[in-house]
Amino acid sequence: MKKESTALILIFLTVFIDLLGFGLLIPILPAFGLKVLNIDEASIGIVISAYSFIQFIFNPIFGRISDKRGRRPVIIFCLLLNAVGYLLFSITNSFLLLLLSRIIAGIGGSSISVAQAYIADVTTPENRSKGMGIIGSAFGLGFVFGPLLGGILSEFGYAVVGYVSAGFSFLAFVLTSFLLPESLKIKVQPELQPQRKRKLIDVESFKHVFRKPDLALLISLFFVLTFSFANIYGTFALLGIQVYHFTDRQNGYMFGIIGLTSAIVQGTLIGTINRFLTKKNIFIVSSFLISLNLALIPYAGNFLGLAVVGFFLSIGTGLFQPTILSLISEVTSEQEQGMTLGINQSMSAFGRMLGPLWGGFAFEYLGYQFPFLTGAFFTAVIFLVSLFYLPRKLNWNEK
Repeated sequence: MKKESTALILIFLTVFIDLLGFGLLIPILPAFGLKVLNIDEASIGIVISAYSFIQFIFNPIFGRISDKRGRRPVIIFCLLLNAVGYLLFSITNSFLLLLLSRIIAGIGGSSISVAQAYIADVTTPENRSKGMGIIGSAFGLGFVFGPLLGGILSEFGYAVVGYVSAGFSFLAFVLTSFLLPESLKIKVQPELQPQRKRKLIDVESFKHVFRKPDLALLISLFFVLTFSFANIYGTFALLGIQVYHFTDRQNGYMFGIIGLTSAIVQGTLIGTINRFLTKKNIFIVSSFLISLNLALIPYAGNFLGLAVVGFFLSIGTGLFQPTILSLISEVTSEQEQGMTLGINQSMSAFGRMLGPLWGGFAFEYLGYQFPFLTGAFFTAVIFLVSLFYLPRKLNWNEK
């Protein structure tokens, strides 16, 4: 148990420090593109989408490599790539160089699925939801403190933000290199994974995973959730400014409330909740909370109302994400954890690419309510599937 706890603490620190570096760039990338590079909004959108698209390609590739070569070397390599990408951002003076820096950082950011596989390696099925919650907690805390720090550092110059981001990734690289043990028990090559030629998009891996109905359903649900929530990535701040007339500081507080609540739920409460609720009930409750509160966002009325809505929305996402990751891991063989979680993370990246594109279009051309109502509609579908279909499909009434 002590060895497991030490490994979980180390992987938490690794992901948190790395995500802190990523979070530093969130508030300043659009301003940097407009003010320094003089590029238009469409080009900025391409830069942001490129990061998620690259993760869509590389998540399953790194997942498969980690199944064969181990988790530790992949995580170390990706952290070093992240540092290089951030350093390149600091010296960027053109659109193409900015795009290249985000592509390199996107490849480096494709290690999250490997970190999830690491959690699956070192936890028992009973503790897996709690373990997966550690990744979500690291994400949440990185997105709370990163943007706040990035906004402060930008006053000293955009290059400083890049250098500090690179420094955080390099610190995570050093910690991992010296302290993180390998989690994968090397076994004979699984029979279901014949040797294949390397391809940019590993179509065979996708086919292999989606041939399994239970995995296909769970990964599809995770994709729908990610797409639904990604609708608000760019539009939530716009809503605060244009509809609720928030200041930048109030918007920052709102992001802090959402990120911190999600981090607390995933990092500390999910283990306790699992002792009182079955996974079936967690699915039902969390998808209902997400759907309801996404729908309420444009009608919350004021800062206090939106803070309450954001609080309950974060409880829903904080419960749902580690639970579905735990289920995906549980229905996957030990030899295919990296590949399967890589496919799942790849689909999640695809959702994070499509969500902001639709959300921005809907906000501008259909009305400010529509990105949030779109997310509410699709998560309502997840709620209905969880209530009536999923228990029979996965035989999880006893889980």
